[in-house]
Amino acid sequence: MTKCQTDECIAPVISDEDSKLEQELATLAKAIAHPARIRILKVLFELETKGGCLNGDLVGQLGLAQSTVSEHLRILRQAGLVRSEPKPPKVCYRIELQTIHRVKELFESLF
Repeated sequence: MTKCQTDECIAPVISDEDSKLEQELATLAKAIAHPARIRILKVLFELETKGGCLNGDLVGQLGLAQSTVSEHLRILRQAGLVRSEPKPPKVCYRIELQTIHRVKELFESLF
């Protein structure tokens, strides 16, 4: 008989705080859960380390339609992973490093 077949194997109580953190991580993970969005974040992170932002042709780099890229950017912005800054005639996209660090913290707190 294993320990989990006895009374010794009791699931831990999940606190309200743990539940909130799990929901936060799930929301952020859902926003990241597409290869194109991961690529966008990688491109933006690389540009951020060089002190720049994306205002060029992301469509060409991803090989996706403009409307699809716009939708991916919208999802990333809505999750707080990306911000946009108007720089007429274009829009400059930047990665939100604080949120990226938060995702890392949340993943590390899982295990």
